[in-house]
Amino acid sequence: MRITPATELEYRCRQLQNGMATEGLDAVLVMQNADLFYFTGSIQAGSLYIPVHGRPLYLVRRDFGRARMESGLLEVVPLSSLKDIPRIVAEYGYAAPKRIGMELDVLPVNLFERYRTLFTAAVWLDAAPLIRRLRMIKSSHEIHIMMDAGRQVDLVYRRAREIIREGMTDLKLAAELEYAARSEGHPGIVRMRSFNGEICFGHIYSGTDSAVPSYTDTPLGGMGVSPAFPQGASYRTIDRNEPILVDFSGSFDGYLVDQTRVFAFGSLSDRLTKGYDDMLAIQELMRERVKVGAGWGEIYDSCLALAVARGHADHFMGAPGSQVSFIGHGIGIELDEYPLIARGFGATPLEVGMAFAFEPKLVFPGEGAVGIENTFYLSAEGLKRLTISDERLALL
Repeated sequence: MRITPATELEYRCRQLQNGMATEGLDAVLVMQNADLFYFTGSIQAGSLYIPVHGRPLYLVRRDFGRARMESGLLEVVPLSSLKDIPRIVAEYGYAAPKRIGMELDVLPVNLFERYRTLFTAAVWLDAAPLIRRLRMIKSSHEIHIMMDAGRQVDLVYRRAREIIREGMTDLKLAAELEYAARSEGHPGIVRMRSFNGEICFGHIYSGTDSAVPSYTDTPLGGMGVSPAFPQGASYRTIDRNEPILVDFSGSFDGYLVDQTRVFAFGSLSDRLTKGYDDMLAIQELMRERVKVGAGWGEIYDSCLALAVARGHADHFMGAPGSQVSFIGHGIGIELDEYPLIARGFGATPLEVGMAFAFEPKLVFPGEGAVGIENTFYLSAEGLKRLTISDERLALL
C-alpha cells in the first residue's frame, strides 16, 4: 500500500492554485472521491478547501484519524458540521471567498445548494475543467503505479490463457479473472467520472455476445446477467472458432490501466482475422502520429480514415447505429480522463505526461467483435506502453 508523498500533494495543490489565480478563483472546494484522492492522498468523508494563496485545509467529518494517517497535507482539520467551514476558513486567516469553484460536473444539485449557503455573497463556478486538465498530466509517481497496474493485468491475461475452456460460461471466466486480479491487489471497482458510468473489472464475453451493443459509451457492450446491469459477461457458453474478448481494467493503489486481448479455440473467420490485423495496423499508425503537440482530434481523424480505407466504415468502434466517436481515452484515477482521442478535439495538443488507452475495435453483429487495447503514456523520449501482454491473437 502506497501513501502519496507529501511533496507530490503539495505540488498538485500549487499547480491548482496557479490555475485558480489565472481564472480568478479565490478558492476551490473539492468533494468528489477521485479528486480528493488526487489532492489529499485520502478518501474520507469531508471536503478539501484550497485557497488561491496559502495552505489547503482538508476538512474531515469521518474518519479524522484515518485521514490524518493517510494524508501528507499539513492541515487536516476535524469537521463537525458544514456550517463550521466559514469559521474554520476565517480562523486560518483566509478572507471569505468571492469566487468559489466546485466540481459541478459531478456534484449533486441538493448538496451544491447546501454548500452555497456557506458563502451567500460568493459566485460559484465550475472548477472541474481546471481540475481535469491538471490531472491529465501524470507525474513519475503516478506512472510507476500505473506500471504496477499493467503488470497486474498481464497476470490476468496469463491466467486467461490457462483457464479458458470450451463449455465455460463467460460469467465463470469473468469470475475467475476477477479473482486473479483481486489476489494481485485490485480493489474491485473501476472509477468513472461520467454520470451513471458504472463498470466493474471490465467486459468479458464471447461469440455473438461480444457484438451486442448496450447503453455504455463504449464500442462494446455485452448482454450482462440481467437488464439491471446490461453489460459485460452473461451465462453464454464459450464455443470453438469464435472470438473471446477480455477487456480488463487493472487497478492498483488507486490507478488504472485498460487492456483488451482476443482469444479463440481453433480459428476465426477470415473477416475477423483480417479485422484484428487491421486494428493492429491502426494502433501502429497511432504510435507513429503521437508526439508532443499532435492534435487529439487529428490523430482520431487519421486512424478513422485508415479504418474506412480498409473497409470498416460500418463496423469500426461499434455495431452499425451504435458506433462511438472516439478511439482513445485518458486514464489514471478514473477510466474516462483527458486526453480524448476523439472527434471534435481538433488540434488540442498532446503533452508530455499524458496517459491514455487506445482501443481500435470492430463489431460484426451476429458474428462477434475483435480489437486491441493498450495503455500508453507520452514521455519526453516518446510514447511508452504501460500494458505489456502479448498482442498476438491467442489461438488456444
